[in-house]
Amino acid sequence: MEIEEIVKRCDHTQLAVTATFEDIKALIDDGIKYGTASVCIPPCYVAEAKKYAEGKIAICTVIGFPNGYNTEAVKVYETAQAVEEGADEIDMVINIGDLKAKRYEKILKEIKAIKAACKGHILKVIIETCLLTEEEKIKMCELVTEAKADFIKTSTGFSKAGATREDVALFKKYVGKDVKIKAAGGIGSIKDAEDFVALGAERLGTSRIVKIVKEEGLL
Repeated sequence: MEIEEIVKRCDHTQLAVTATFEDIKALIDDGIKYGTASVCIPPCYVAEAKKYAEGKIAICTVIGFPNGYNTEAVKVYETAQAVEEGADEIDMVINIGDLKAKRYEKILKEIKAIKAACKGHILKVIIETCLLTEEEKIKMCELVTEAKADFIKTSTGFSKAGATREDVALFKKYVGKDVKIKAAGGIGSIKDAEDFVALGAERLGTSRIVKIVKEEGLL
């Protein structure tokens, strides 16, 4: 696979709690230079990032991150504010406790409410696969499809593990035809990225791919 094809699927990501706006500007510069799908950044920097990027790259941010147990009202407010400030894409975290308790209608309602708050912008639903059973992963494929979210996403990158090939293959099998897949967390090599794309991932949440491309002069 051509390296350009991989890079253009990357949500170039900086979500460290120590990230400064200088770090975000560097992320945006690299995202624009190498042609990534978006930059994924903390909500507090969305307004500044939108102004700095000048429309040259999509701005993605995270909602209910990383634990997902904010109330629905808080997540909806976060989303509305992010969109108002210029976010083009929203990556939300589900309430994992609700999933464990089989409170499926509550999860569905929340995703739908956040989707409405996106006002037509892309919504990705993070389900944190490393904490779930196979049954729970399959159920979330069904719920994300029913809610008409744009993507199902494996991981925050802040829990005990990230994306696996098995999880992306499972998503591909069970998610609806209109829902795309984002693999995130632990994508550390070009081979990893190629494998995830081959299995069906439309997006990759990573900061390492651009770093490798820069260090090795691949673009």
